[in-house]
Amino acid sequence: MNLNMILLIISLIAHITLLFIILKSVRKTQLEVIFSLTLLSNSICIIGQTLQLIFIDKYNPIYLDYFVYIGTCFLPLCIFFTGLIFENTKIHFKKRYILLFTIPIISLLVLWTNDYHHLFYETYSTNLNDTTYGPYFSVHHIYSYVLLFLGVLHLLRFSIKNSGFFSKQSLLIVLGVSIPLIINVLGGFKIIPMSIYVTPISFTASIICFALAIFKFNFLKVAPIALQRIVDRISDSYIVLNENNVVTDFNETFLTTFNVKSNDVRNINIADLIKRFDEHNIDIDSLIITLNNVKSSSDTFHYEKHFESVKKYFNIEINDIMSNGKYVGTLILLKDITQHIEDMETIKQNQDMLVKKERLASLGQLVGGIAHNLKTPIMSIAGATEGLTDLVKEYDSSIGDPEVNEQDHHDIAHDMSEWIEKIKTHTSYMSDIITAVKGQAVTLNENEEDSFTLNELVKRVNILMKHELKNALIDMNVNMNVDDMISLSGNVNSLVQVINNIISNAIQAYNGETNKTIDLSFNKNDNNIVISVEDYGCGMSAEVKDKLFKEMITTKGKNGTGLGMFMSYSTIRGHFSGDITFDSTPRKRY
Repeated sequence: MNLNMILLIISLIAHITLLFIILKSVRKTQLEVIFSLTLLSNSICIIGQTLQLIFIDKYNPIYLDYFVYIGTCFLPLCIFFTGLIFENTKIHFKKRYILLFTIPIISLLVLWTNDYHHLFYETYSTNLNDTTYGPYFSVHHIYSYVLLFLGVLHLLRFSIKNSGFFSKQSLLIVLGVSIPLIINVLGGFKIIPMSIYVTPISFTASIICFALAIFKFNFLKVAPIALQRIVDRISDSYIVLNENNVVTDFNETFLTTFNVKSNDVRNINIADLIKRFDEHNIDIDSLIITLNNVKSSSDTFHYEKHFESVKKYFNIEINDIMSNGKYVGTLILLKDITQHIEDMETIKQNQDMLVKKERLASLGQLVGGIAHNLKTPIMSIAGATEGLTDLVKEYDSSIGDPEVNEQDHHDIAHDMSEWIEKIKTHTSYMSDIITAVKGQAVTLNENEEDSFTLNELVKRVNILMKHELKNALIDMNVNMNVDDMISLSGNVNSLVQVINNIISNAIQAYNGETNKTIDLSFNKNDNNIVISVEDYGCGMSAEVKDKLFKEMITTKGKNGTGLGMFMSYSTIRGHFSGDITFDSTPRKRY
């Protein structure tokens, strides 16, 4: 067994091992698939040439070369697609790509019929210096080198952009591609004596370089240029540091935000970088301590910082980057929260004005509610007093009447008692109304917290919404799917105001239609009470959905302020540590 045979067998074992490792992956990416085909193509070359060495004395070696060239013709094509996919993450196989297979297929057909025309080989030999090539060989040769060159160009362009030309990954790619290219150029142009067995062996060296990139530097996992373009367009800035706190990566947003150039940032220690821009008043010592802590912790370190020079506020997050359980770098993410800070300042400045307007609107609603809710019991009490007056007159006139017996006196007393009970019922109802209204009036100026039951909550909602529902000819079903004696903590009047506001919106969603239904439901989800109001009206447009809790928006035109839902959202979040959500499909139940 000669040296060529040993090297070919070692090469074949390396290929099979890499193929097994890649193919055992359940969900293979396009890059892993095309890289597997690259390995397979070179494996075909190695197997064919191994058989050539074994049977070189029994068969004409050119016939086994026919098999070898199945891999040889398609190997450059695989490398081209490897580079293309590596650059773009994923490609759609376009019809024009089929044309790329034309020359390799023609090359195989020309080779397999070489005995009839000698267009591929005029004289074949396993020693390249003794081989005489036919006129077609140049076509095959040039085409293969063009594909190899384009594939390498795609690989290098991403690698250099992603991690710099002198990064270990880039150097491995350059070395892996250069070895077979240089050897093939030297042998193909007969610059040095060389056998045909050197080519697949040289590609094995290339495969080993790629393997190091795969397993040591995650060659098949690295974000390609397509992803780099994405991170360049996001609004948040980021920089990546290596284990020595040297900047190895960043996005275009970072450069634009801080008005720096790539050369001013890449391969610069973070401490030196900060010193160049010391107008930001960053405590370098504290930052270095944080960076060192990140290396041994999976926690996210974050804090807010105002950068005067760029007039922006950032929420800075510092995380470790792990690979196979080992620390490989640090990610510093700078989230621009300038707009959020400014919005919060605006909200804070305008909060008093919004609250006052909402209080006035609520006060108007309360006054209307008082008038309507008290009108019915007052009229009933007035009727009851008239009835009592008649009974008093009847009793007075019966005194001394010999025809009036004892039973008649009892009957008159019984009728009086019934009227008095009715008056008590109505006065009790009026008392409940006054209590509820008083609570709502107080909540316009106070934010006291207390405990209350769901039963009490529903009772107050029913009292305050009774007239509005009755006037709209709409029924409200209360679905109590939990124990109504469950206690909640907070300002019951604030919650009543929120629920009433939502019910009012539900009534208005019917646009004056009568004999409709609104469902007020109480359910339990883990340790949370879920209160839902459902109507079956017109729903909301996409524009309203997007802005409902974010700003003052109304579907009522000049008749609405948009404050109700905006303030309801603030109340639920601020006073009950809860959340308020919605679902809406126009003209469908939600």
